[in-house]
Amino acid sequence: MDERPIGMFDSGFGGLTVARAVIDLMPDEHLVYVGDTGRYPYGPRPLDEVRRFAHQITELLVREHGVKLVVVACNTAASAAPLGELEETFGVPVVGVIEPGTRSLVAATRSGRIGVIGTVGTVASGSYQRVVAGLGMDGEVELTCAACPGFVEFVEKGEFASDQVHVLAERLLAPVREAKVDTLLLGCTHYPFLARTIADVMGREVVLVSSADETGFEVRRLLLDTGLARVRGDGPPAWHRWLSSGDVHWFSELGGKLLGPELAAAEPVQWPA
Repeated sequence: MDERPIGMFDSGFGGLTVARAVIDLMPDEHLVYVGDTGRYPYGPRPLDEVRRFAHQITELLVREHGVKLVVVACNTAASAAPLGELEETFGVPVVGVIEPGTRSLVAATRSGRIGVIGTVGTVASGSYQRVVAGLGMDGEVELTCAACPGFVEFVEKGEFASDQVHVLAERLLAPVREAKVDTLLLGCTHYPFLARTIADVMGREVVLVSSADETGFEVRRLLLDTGLARVRGDGPPAWHRWLSSGDVHWFSELGGKLLGPELAAAEPVQWPA
């Protein structure tokens, strides 16, 4: 049994969808989550800058919190910083959200017309195109990607179903609607919070796929396969720590509404100037 915590990070609140899946699937595991709200959103930033952020946060989780595994619960960060690079640098397994979500997307389609929506950085990186190509599905699936700038900002304000969000969704989702996709991957961990609005715009016949649950299953498989899982038995219950580089009171309030009672309070984290 490995008592070390799982480490996880995102630009803000989106990764809480992954944290929820991990807590539900592995209730005995300790968790340290970093929400980099002081520097969100990552989507419009240059990928080299996001890569530097990913290395900085991973180092914090490994060196200061002694995590046994890192979950990059941010599609933009997972696009900017190769997981193998982080593993080699910090010596712990690293799981991202892109590959698990893509596998689920391809498995769910009926027509072969699939779509991915994400931040500008994620879509521009070509990460999803490369993963789909690596699955050997040439000729079997047709992938359409669309960037959705503005979605993250609405989620970070706790605004999920306003008229403004709906109007923005109508405009940004036009490319995947015109492509007549039957399955759409929410390629940003913030987007599941907008699922109702996205579903209204896309129509009931389109299946929405979230990478959060698939990533949780991937984490559980890896921990069990490598012997790193924590099985509580008669030991103390799992604990969770929540760190924010921005306003910790705001993170605690909105984060608690999004995640649940496990997020009662957040702690501050600061980066070197």
